[in-house]
This record gives sequence, C-alpha cells and structure tokens, in this order.
Amino acid sequence: MSRRSGRHFLQIPGPTNVPDRILRAIDSPTIDHRGPDFAAMARGVLADIRTIFKTKNPVIIYTASGTGAWEAALVNTMSPGDRVLMYETGQFSILWRNLAVKLGLEPVFMPGDWRHGADAAAIEARLAEDKGHTIKAVCVVHNDTSTGITSNVAAVRRAMDAAGHPALLMADVISSLGSIDYRHDEWQVDVTVGGSQKGLMLPPGLSFNAVSDKALAAAKSAGMARSYWDWAAMIAANENGVFPYTPGTNLLFGLRAAIDMLHEEGLAAVFARHDRHAEATRRAVRAWGLEVVCQNADEYSSALTAVMLPAGNDADSFRKIVLERFDMSLGNGLGKIAGKVFRIGHLGDFNDLMLAGTLCGVEMGLGLAGIPHRTGGVAAAMDYLMAGEQN
Repeated sequence: MSRRSGRHFLQIPGPTNVPDRILRAIDSPTIDHRGPDFAAMARGVLADIRTIFKTKNPVIIYTASGTGAWEAALVNTMSPGDRVLMYETGQFSILWRNLAVKLGLEPVFMPGDWRHGADAAAIEARLAEDKGHTIKAVCVVHNDTSTGITSNVAAVRRAMDAAGHPALLMADVISSLGSIDYRHDEWQVDVTVGGSQKGLMLPPGLSFNAVSDKALAAAKSAGMARSYWDWAAMIAANENGVFPYTPGTNLLFGLRAAIDMLHEEGLAAVFARHDRHAEATRRAVRAWGLEVVCQNADEYSSALTAVMLPAGNDADSFRKIVLERFDMSLGNGLGKIAGKVFRIGHLGDFNDLMLAGTLCGVEMGLGLAGIPHRTGGVAAAMDYLMAGEQN
C-alpha cells in the first residue's frame, strides 16, 4: 500500500480522535492493579469521574463497551419479566430495547419518528395509565448518535413526577458525556450509562454506571442474574481502590488525563465549544441546501449532525468518495435511515480549524459525488465562527 500523507480525519460520532496527552498516559508502563500506586490512582479517578456526571453518588467503571453498561443498568435493578418503558429516538434506543428483550424483560416501546426526541408528555400519559405501577423503569437515550437528537431528560423526570410514578429513570449518555450538559443528581436520574470513546476522548473499552440511592436500593431486591456486572461487588472493592477483577489499567491512566483536561478547560467551556461547533455545522448544512435529520431546534445535538441527502442519492457512496479522496471518515446511516444519511462528528478533542477542514472535505465530496447542493457551506460556518471570535 502507498503511504498517505497527513493525519486521518476521524469525523464519525465516536470513537473520536484521541489527543496525544491521553495517548501518552495510556502508554505508561502497566502496574500492579493490586498495589498501592494503582489504588491511589483509582481512588482519585473514581472520585473525580463523579464531577463529569455531576453526581455525589458512586460511578461504577467497567472494562466494557457501552453495551455492557446498558446491561449492567438493567440486570442490577430489574427482575425477570419486569416491564421497562423505552422511547424510540433512533437506532440506539432500538438496540437497548433489543438487549432488554434478550435479558427476559418486557419493553413497553413507544414508537418515534427518528426526527424528534423523547416526548415527555406522551411518557407522562403512558405512565398515568399504569395504575398498578407495573413499569419498573423508564429508559431514554439522552443523545441518540444515529439521528443527532438530544432528548430532554429533565423533562422526562418532571413527567414521571407529574404522573406520580415510582419507576426508575435511566439515561444513556454514551455520546453526550463530556460533550453536552448533563446533570445526574439535579435531574434525579437513577442510572446513567456512559462510555469512554466519545466526549471523554479515550479509545473504546471503559463504560460507566452512575447510580442513585434509589437504584442502589432497587439492586438489593432485583432478581436478575449478575456476576461481572454486579454493582455491590464493584462498590465494595472500589472503596479500597481496587476492582473485583482485572480492570483496564492503562485505560484508567487515560481516564485520569481526560478528567484533568476537561477540568482544565472547564465543563461549561467544553459544552459551549461543542454548542458552537454544532451550530457552525448546521449553518454549513443549510447553506448546502441539505436537511438536518433532527427537526426540533431545541433537540439539536451538539455532539454530531446527521445530514439527509436528497432522495435518490446514496450516502454510503458519498462517504466512500470522501474517504478515498480526502482520508476522512464520516458516520454512516444506521437502521431505517441507512444509505440515506451521513453523520458529521464534532465532539471530543476538537477545534475550529479541525471543523473547517471537516466541512471542506464534505463540501468537496458533495461536488465529486454529484450530490445536488449549493456551494458556500464552509464559508457560512467560517462566518459564524469568526463572528463569535470578534464578539
């Protein structure tokens, strides 16, 4: 194979590019995961990761993908046959539903159109019908990576309270943690599911459960079989800075660096940066004459933008051209919008020039692929970014 100069643009919505500082941390010599040095590091990480979830309660770290944390959330709190209400916001809400079915749970699946987020009023109405409180959990994907939709988790909590329903609230923040403002304690979420490979800027391999007191109480009587995912074993071991099995030691070194980087920039500044890049991207999309998948401006994702191509155009063929000509990876369409949509990731360790390069690659690719569009998307994004710098 011939060598390609320059750096690959990884603009999928995760895994995201890993900054050099985190790569150097991961590159540290592996140490004894039962020794005092590891215990000191682990205690600090386990304490400080709470600040990213905005919780004072435990955050349990698994060596797993986000799918593992989905499973952990359910098996620690549910019993076989329990009903869980899940709202369709895209492919990842469907996958979580499918996992619940495999575990022997009974999802109450509320269909959506993949263009709007979870409807809090509809959830309230459905819970109000559940007079016997047979629904044991409400599961919502905070930021669905397949559609670029961010649901209002706080509104879902208010809806549950208005219905007087005691179900647990679970939220998937795999693609929003460290990218979009999220407040586990303030929004009274019971289980938050996270992953390492997106806003936390790490490679895949770590996943998280942030848990409320109510969730911990539910775990004591839950009847699902669990071993690797058992919260009780993890929390007991974590108190001493260790894990009940061999953890991903070097990924935890990287997590230490990631938390430090987020604190140094400041979470408010991190979220504002993501908001700004997302708006610049949407302005480019509109200037091209294309359509953003998400239709409600209040639900636009600041982590990624999913873009609809005009009917009759193959998004995967377009993505192939962009990859081959410009060495840039864009996210593919998933599920019912496969081949119709491409996704621009603008999350993690990302700045204005990286966004400009990304949008240049998209605009050139649209021309090479013969996709009907107008030029000027990059200019529209640049005008917005420069105006922000001048204010």
